[in-house]
Amino acid sequence: MTESPNPTDELLEVLENHHLTESINVVSLHAPTFSKALKAGQFLEIKVSDSLTPLLRRPFSIHSISGETIEIMSKRVGIGTDLIYRCKKGDRLQTLAPLGNTFGYDKNDFDTAVLISGGIGVAPMALLEETLLKLGKKVVNIIGARNASEIIEKGLSNISVATDDGSKGFKGNSVQLFSSMLPKFDGEKLRVFSCGPNPMLSALSNLCNENSIPCEVSIESTMGCGIGICYGCPIRIKSGGGFTYKLLCQYGSVIDSREILFD
Repeated sequence: MTESPNPTDELLEVLENHHLTESINVVSLHAPTFSKALKAGQFLEIKVSDSLTPLLRRPFSIHSISGETIEIMSKRVGIGTDLIYRCKKGDRLQTLAPLGNTFGYDKNDFDTAVLISGGIGVAPMALLEETLLKLGKKVVNIIGARNASEIIEKGLSNISVATDDGSKGFKGNSVQLFSSMLPKFDGEKLRVFSCGPNPMLSALSNLCNENSIPCEVSIESTMGCGIGICYGCPIRIKSGGGFTYKLLCQYGSVIDSREILFD
């Protein structure tokens, strides 16, 4: 995993806002500087309004990069993400990037990458898959959501689906589906890359650690500044026989599953 260079703050123009569902959208931004610097797993911070409401920025994973255009995927859950959902072509968003570290796609200890996503955790996986395929890795995607309408497959291939209600694919969650698929990977050198809600990442980390499968998790969290000033994103990292606190925006947001302690 690689840390990002020093971030810069730029005003980016909205090129397109594509609504995938009633709550999930993909925003295309003209970002000639960032498009050359951002890597799979990193994130950016957007000031979603010129007013004081909301005051703090919102973090977004990098969904894809094409030429001078970057895409972010967002789910409308509050004031900030509602503004992102409703932004229009020509709007300009104050954006800080590149931030965070990358996924360990350049490791040589695996030949098959298993990308496991839960809900909006699918956001960084398209860029990661593209990067892995260019490196000659085999890529398998496992996507989980509450129901079929919340499954997002944009930019992904070789997909297995899990839904809590069984309305599409495997009935259960993405971790349970991966567990059931483990015998199919016999003899393959795996590395798991994942993003999703913390309970899912905790269960996946336990499963991978028990089976000695390298696993990296991208943690979703509210990060008001992205550079370690607001101290709003503490996480627990194993240290000796106990733990120590780190700031997610500086230590991650991609973390080895053997290091993180989930609440």
